[in-house]
Amino acid sequence: MSDSATKESSSAAPRSAGGARILLDGVTKLYPGQSVPAVDNVTLEIPAGEIVMLVGPSGCGKTTTMKMINRLIEPTSGRILIGDDDVTHRNPDELRRHIGYVIQGAGLFPHLTVGDNIAIVPRLLKWDKKRTAERVDELLDLVSLEPGKYRDRYPRELSGGQQQRIGVARALAADPPVLLMDEPFGAVDPITRQRLQDELLRLQDELRKTIVFVTHDFDEAVKLGDRIAILQVGSKIVQYDTPEQILAHPADDFVSDFVGHGAALKQLTLTRVRDVELHEAAVAHVGDDPAAAVKAARDRDREHVIVLDAHERPQRWLSITELQQPNSLSQVTLDENLESVSLASTLNDALDEMLTSSHGVVVVTGRRNTYQGVIRIETLMGAMAGLQSAARSAESLP
Repeated sequence: MSDSATKESSSAAPRSAGGARILLDGVTKLYPGQSVPAVDNVTLEIPAGEIVMLVGPSGCGKTTTMKMINRLIEPTSGRILIGDDDVTHRNPDELRRHIGYVIQGAGLFPHLTVGDNIAIVPRLLKWDKKRTAERVDELLDLVSLEPGKYRDRYPRELSGGQQQRIGVARALAADPPVLLMDEPFGAVDPITRQRLQDELLRLQDELRKTIVFVTHDFDEAVKLGDRIAILQVGSKIVQYDTPEQILAHPADDFVSDFVGHGAALKQLTLTRVRDVELHEAAVAHVGDDPAAAVKAARDRDREHVIVLDAHERPQRWLSITELQQPNSLSQVTLDENLESVSLASTLNDALDEMLTSSHGVVVVTGRRNTYQGVIRIETLMGAMAGLQSAARSAESLP
């Protein structure tokens, strides 16, 4: 077993109840005055604990399909089962308190603090104050935001990426088995979007919720999805399969056109950082002896060390020169621009981070954002060269 796998397996066991199967059985939505259904007789089974991506052109009904699961839109006919429970017969308000829902822009209440935003559903469910407060702090820690630092802030004091993390935390507050995500990362910049995607994959590795995720971005679907449903107008499912199968064997010309050119090269987005060799950097911890950190760097012939906090979370790089300053490790603040990827990140993500790194490596994190090692540019380029060669060979086959 690799060092990274060993570290990952030693992390705390998930505490969540996990996901539940979803079955849409002959679901139709016909709006009054319309002759053509917006969603027409859709049958789709979503396995428990998987991320299923709904993708397709504008107006194909993917968002309508998803919103019928928590009955923000009422189906005209058909059954929707979560586990063995037909939710079309449940009180819709009570149902929504047990289904997480994340929208673009997070949708936080601006007049409530971060803690109060996260606590909305637990309070509706009549949780006591102690249990609610503990859950708020647990979720802030889960999405890698220090509870003491962020609990009492207001949404306007947060970046767009931080707000979106709070939106995810709020959706998870009552530990729902199902999470619905409606283009949640579409309003942030590309770098923040990549990091939010990585954060979702990290959370899913720990929580194993059943996630239905609507996106218009096929590359996002390939990166995040265990399965992808490609829809045409009326929510007709043209192909429902794993990303690997859709890329290798598109069902028809519509799917081929939707995937776009260079489908073989998109296989690069299926290869994860955890699939390549990781290396160890020189490491120090906040509060360590700086002289020992300097020695660790020189023993590895390095000019920098990566500083970790008490929870093994990377904070920033410090050079040997900086470490020679008095009390250099007594208080170390987080570098918000620290180049890092998770074990679930793709090689393309790692390359993007590598291009802005001044250290020749990118830090790799695992569960709860704990340090796993570093990925080197040589390792990354060697892996990508091999994948590109295989992709070209595949494209040349008749």
